[in-house]
Amino acid sequence: MKKYLFIFCLFYIGFSLAVDEKPNSESKNYTEKEFLDAVDKAVNNRLERFKPKNLVDLSKEFMKKERALQLRELEIQKRGESLKASQDDLGKKLRELQARSGKLLGCLDENDQNQKKRVNHMVDVVSGMKPQNAADVLSVQDVGIAVRILGALAPDKVSKIFNAMDKEISARLQKQFMSMKK
Repeated sequence: MKKYLFIFCLFYIGFSLAVDEKPNSESKNYTEKEFLDAVDKAVNNRLERFKPKNLVDLSKEFMKKERALQLRELEIQKRGESLKASQDDLGKKLRELQARSGKLLGCLDENDQNQKKRVNHMVDVVSGMKPQNAADVLSVQDVGIAVRILGALAPDKVSKIFNAMDKEISARLQKQFMSMKK
């Protein structure tokens, strides 16, 4: 730290000597002795600013800023670690959610398969019934299920069932049946 402070001071002194005060518009001719005396005087004026008290204050300020930078760096490092932990936690939750959604989709697929099996079973049952009995059963059945059963039956069997039904129920089921066929 002392080495950097010393280098900084030398750099600052050299820089301040290199900067012209205010150039005069008049050009003056100096003798070599006058010139060297003027340079010595300017150097002494600038060096007076760097009394030991000023150097101590400057070094304290440098140390204070260095400590602030270290604290800021630690804070950034902690935030990075926190962000990494949050990212890992989020990834874990995402994997859990994907596993749950996979199970849910599997259950939905299984439920659809079971429902198709039940509808196919009902199709077999209704296809073996007389048209009047089938019409009575399908008239009280849920509209969606009745339409699915009718959609799986042979067309001649469906027409006989529609003829055996009450006209209002038959019309409603035919309307649903037609919209299903589209």
